[in-house]
Amino acid sequence: MKHIFASVFLAAAVTAQLAWSETIAGTASVIDGDTLEIHGTRIRLSAIDAIESRQLCTHSDGRKWNCGKDAAFALANKIGRAPVSCEVSGTDRYRRSVAVCSLRGEDLNGWLVENGWAVAYRRYGTDYVPAEDRARAAGRGIWASNFVMPWDWRQGVR
Repeated sequence: MKHIFASVFLAAAVTAQLAWSETIAGTASVIDGDTLEIHGTRIRLSAIDAIESRQLCTHSDGRKWNCGKDAAFALANKIGRAPVSCEVSGTDRYRRSVAVCSLRGEDLNGWLVENGWAVAYRRYGTDYVPAEDRARAAGRGIWASNFVMPWDWRQGVR
């Protein structure tokens, strides 16, 4: 009897988790290159990692540029005041919603990676690896310079 109850409970929990999905839509404010806020809810873009706002990149001639701020500006310019729709798949350790967000049907997570403003965050998914490969090969965005991967950069500033 205990095994049947445990099996039913586990099946219900898994089904509830798989069925759990939320859409958050509205005018988005850009917090940084991979975080938005809509209606007071912070949303971390899923499976990507953007250069941090305070992070610098270095051109081949040694000139530094604020690629982190440029990533956030690129996202803000892309969105403008148009409504954004985010399909939430969970929350992160900072209690932000984790989502794939779109603008007029275009995947913003993918757009950031494809244009070289973010990298595929393989630790959380591989959906955007092909887009990263194309951005790197074309030298778009951060790939036109030298930079430290955002997860490594964060480790260095702590």
